[in-house]
Amino acid sequence: MQPRKISDDLSVAEQIMPADLQTVAALGFRSVICNRPDGEGPDQPSFAEIAKAADAAGLETRYVPVQGTGIVDSDIEHFRDAFASVPHPVLAYCRSGMRSTSLWALDQVLTLPVTQVLAKAAAVGYDLSPLSQRLTKQAKAAVE
Repeated sequence: MQPRKISDDLSVAEQIMPADLQTVAALGFRSVICNRPDGEGPDQPSFAEIAKAADAAGLETRYVPVQGTGIVDSDIEHFRDAFASVPHPVLAYCRSGMRSTSLWALDQVLTLPVTQVLAKAAAVGYDLSPLSQRLTKQAKAAVE
């Protein structure tokens, strides 16, 4: 597990395992958001297994599963609500960290310039340039 810090409040990671949750807590995270649907991969623990280990480590959890085929507007809203409802800092994860980063970006363009959002994602290893048109559209809709 390699958390990638996007902001003081959010880091993203690839799939975590129940045994990782004590380390997640020791790193100072207070909550975990899962963006990977159960059963997406054969070697993936269920969210129930993650939640049980997180609870034992004193971490809050939220389950906001997002299909790898595309993020819809309701996914962004659910991520925003989950993020707002838990103690920070938060570790969000999916298979590779890309969905979690994309959800964050699609929410952040409501308040930050698209170029800054793209730069923050790139700084931690996620190229969101294929999403730039949607990010720009989302940002414009926020000011209308």
